Amino acid sequence: MMSGFTGKVAIITGGASGIGRALGEELAGRGARVVLADRNGAQAQAVAGAITAGGGAAQAATVDVCDAGAVLTLVTQTATAYGQLDYLFNNAGIALAGRTRDMTVADWNRLIDVNVRGVVHGVMAAYPLMITQGFGHIVNTASVAGLAPAPGFTAYAATKHAVVGLSTSLRSEAARHGVRVSAVCPGFIDTPIKDTMPLLNVDRAAVLKSLPVKLHSPVACARAILRGVERNQAIIVVTAFAKLGWLLYRLSPALITRLLELGVRRSPLLAD
Repeated sequence: MMSGFTGKVAIITGGASGIGRALGEELAGRGARVVLADRNGAQAQAVAGAITAGGGAAQAATVDVCDAGAVLTLVTQTATAYGQLDYLFNNAGIALAGRTRDMTVADWNRLIDVNVRGVVHGVMAAYPLMITQGFGHIVNTASVAGLAPAPGFTAYAATKHAVVGLSTSLRSEAARHGVRVSAVCPGFIDTPIKDTMPLLNVDRAAVLKSLPVKLHSPVACARAILRGVERNQAIIVVTAFAKLGWLLYRLSPALITRLLELGVRRSPLLAD
């Protein structure tokens, strides 16, 4: 079946699992040629192999987005091999939750390195190439925590606000070159991050039990992202809960801030 992604070339960082994997599978299923880049090269290769076995076009690359040179090599080699680069999904990211006072400078630096510098490295590698091409779409994964306050996720929210700011600012600058830029802001998605992210002095089971909504599937998330990409949306908010939260915060920041202050007292992330 032909789609708007048929024949397109896409790089997806963090492509071995979660949203990245789902994006790779969806894009390949719609006729795109995908490169799944991940620190876990073996897992990325397994996913690429499964996609290929199913009739899709996929390959894997072992890449740490913290390494600017490695990201540049990935982008350059992909564009050379295929003759173009239509999409870069800067999707790789990490999280950390707990009380800000329990964080270390090393915690902050690790989040900034992956979530902010990782995106910067992708942009700096792909954007000049896309200007030369005269087309391309950079899609940066942020979070609803990049649009509204997220107590218990202070450092994570800071990095995701940075990604939103980078994306919306670059979007206006890039438009005259034919390059599109979008920020993806998902709500609660059922990815491995929920099981692997560091939690500071809190119980993981209690935190997961306290979530206000059921986790959204990565496949549904990927499909929503691709709808937003096709529509060239500046900010692609995924899940009804995230959309509602962002709307309410825009309508009344003071009210939402007050409600969050009250909620902090019951949050297992922030209990004293």
